[in-house]
Amino acid sequence: MIYLDHNATSPMRDHAKLAVFAALAETGNASSVHAAGRAARARVEAAREAVAKLAGAKPSSVIFTSCGSEANALALRGAVAGALAAEDRITRLFVSATEHESVRANTAALAESVPGLKLSEIPVTKDGVVDLAALRLQLMHGKGRVLVSVMAANNETGVLQDLGAVARLVRTEGGEDSLLHVDAVQAAGRVALGFDALGADYMSLSAHKIGGPQGAGALLVKDGAPLAPLVAGGGQEMGRRSGTENVVAIAGFGAAAEEVVAFADVARIQNLRDRFEAELKRIAPDAVIFGRDAGRLPNTSNFAVAGLSAETALIGLDLDGIAVSSGAACSSGKVKPSHVLTAMGIDEVLVRSGLRVSFGWTNSEADVDAALQALARLLARTRNAKAA
Repeated sequence: MIYLDHNATSPMRDHAKLAVFAALAETGNASSVHAAGRAARARVEAAREAVAKLAGAKPSSVIFTSCGSEANALALRGAVAGALAAEDRITRLFVSATEHESVRANTAALAESVPGLKLSEIPVTKDGVVDLAALRLQLMHGKGRVLVSVMAANNETGVLQDLGAVARLVRTEGGEDSLLHVDAVQAAGRVALGFDALGADYMSLSAHKIGGPQGAGALLVKDGAPLAPLVAGGGQEMGRRSGTENVVAIAGFGAAAEEVVAFADVARIQNLRDRFEAELKRIAPDAVIFGRDAGRLPNTSNFAVAGLSAETALIGLDLDGIAVSSGAACSSGKVKPSHVLTAMGIDEVLVRSGLRVSFGWTNSEADVDAALQALARLLARTRNAKAA
């Protein structure tokens, strides 16, 4: 199997595996005061420092969670509940049209359940970039405390947002008490984050996107930002996320963060992506690469070839030993169009043909060649079938 789906999950790095195995070999609850507990606590705190360094934040900002989706939920629900408890409630919530489903679902639920909270969608351009002019108008018209959620990099297209510009707009037009949440799950380890320098209030991360284990995530929280815990209990994570820490997964998260913080492999991976796209256009001149004219993650290519459905392509490539993903979600035999591509104004025919190739640390030029050869065979079979 040639694995080209690193945006879904990236294979665990050797350094992370060693950290996981070492943590598995020991016993201890990180909240216990005896030697075994202190050893577990040391692993958690070492990981906290590594994750903070990767994100450009202080270690005290890092709250460990079970995944990126939980981090998003904690940021959004925790901010609204925390502000309400402090009697400085959030009344306006703005979310970009291409956010991850975990953000969309949580903000929709908040709008339904919290009286007086208005949810607005921020439109994006044809390249998938947040429409800053539209956001400015949205922020200017209305009163009340603002919470804005904009992802650093899109999980389907890899399109990067100008977070600096977004942050400045949020502060100048939304007011001094406005809040900004950034879902950086896909961006971590691929582009620099700079949480403290950016001035965001919340930032979500996930271990398995950077070659760590599944089952660990993190939410970074700026000092003073409102946050009510979603889980009450033992008061772990400085009272912000109760529950026994998953020391094994957290240790692996920290080890992976240490390995990717130098961004040493990014240029090589981008060369693989660029070579793939150049050859794709050669074998399929009508291929459309979504977000190509915008800044993108160095590893991600989301494309479509008219007449080749995503469902057919996924099955065909999988049978040929190539693992890729799709911009469409398959459920009970039905294909649901990607909300990301739809928000970009892409024609529905192309939306249903969207495929995502995402490269990572395990991939080589031979993998690119194999994927292109498999695609060429698939396209030839599709065209021959139509001709017949």
